[in-house]
Amino acid sequence: METLNQALASDELHKTLEELLGSPGVRLITQQKLSGSRVHRVQVEVCGTVRSLILKRLRPHVALRNEMVARRWLPAVGLSQAAAHLLGIAAEREGKRVWHIYEDLSDCALVEDDSRANREFSRNLCPRVFRAEPERVKVAASLIAEIHARFAEHPLLAECRLYGDDFGTHFYISGVKDAIRGLEALLADHRQLSGERTALLNRLLIRMQLLMEQQAERANVIAQFGGPETLLHGDLWPTNVMVDNEGGALRARVIDWDHVGVGPISYDLSNFLAHFPIQDRQGILEIYIETLERLGWSCLPDTDWNLLFETAEYARLAKTVTWGAIGALDDPPAVDQWFEIVKPVLPPECSNKEVRR
Repeated sequence: METLNQALASDELHKTLEELLGSPGVRLITQQKLSGSRVHRVQVEVCGTVRSLILKRLRPHVALRNEMVARRWLPAVGLSQAAAHLLGIAAEREGKRVWHIYEDLSDCALVEDDSRANREFSRNLCPRVFRAEPERVKVAASLIAEIHARFAEHPLLAECRLYGDDFGTHFYISGVKDAIRGLEALLADHRQLSGERTALLNRLLIRMQLLMEQQAERANVIAQFGGPETLLHGDLWPTNVMVDNEGGALRARVIDWDHVGVGPISYDLSNFLAHFPIQDRQGILEIYIETLERLGWSCLPDTDWNLLFETAEYARLAKTVTWGAIGALDDPPAVDQWFEIVKPVLPPECSNKEVRR
């Protein structure tokens, strides 16, 4: 894999930086890895001036999604300031990767995450619960609600779905069906499996078949209570929200739109809320809903939020099983444990009560 130093030495990224900074002779001073080998904070010097930038290395289709979010979709609803500014784009010559150059928002993440690189595989085994200042969380929840409200049934959703993902009912059904097909294919070649592995695959298959039996009920709940389709971040961990203080006022922005898509708000909310202490979640949901209502979107008072959130979580886990089956379930015991540890996002007594003002 190409290193950052190699990329900076290439014509494409180096020329893009020179064009962006308006001068030849850009010199790298420092670099800091922020997420594996894909995201770097760099300081570069040009004409005696030091500039801090974020460089992110992406697959072409993911780069296009992020570009559409920053330069087309958010600006179309008056929210161009809701994401980090995309300053430049440099495609590697062989076309396998694209570099995005972003403004550096500094260290103003809503929460700190010391295991960011592995977060997608650790959520249910070792749930990451974060704490943040209430005022910062309020600003973040309000921005998320505003993004959802402004894109509700927006004509651009067709384009968002084309370039992004579909997180509606189809995401749940297709994920479960794909998982069942993959598990059945593995079990068909039982001669290559140990007794322990066969038992594990059968347990996962039973779980997937149960989720398939529940598809109609869960689809009806989404149809009744999920609200209109809207633009979703798709990976809305609190670590993907930045909150800075600008001129004495807090301002939130959302970064890393790699998994952007279309669907019900519960898909984003389940991920966001689940990473705060359980006693704080209803209060955050209230802030979110109050913002929605100010923008003309009313949620039904008897909404069973926990059922909506659980459906989103099981859909994500089904996709994990699917890709685990494609990869011959490299770590199947972990996947099996995930289903055991799924907990309600909200305290049960709050799940289907009207949110109090």
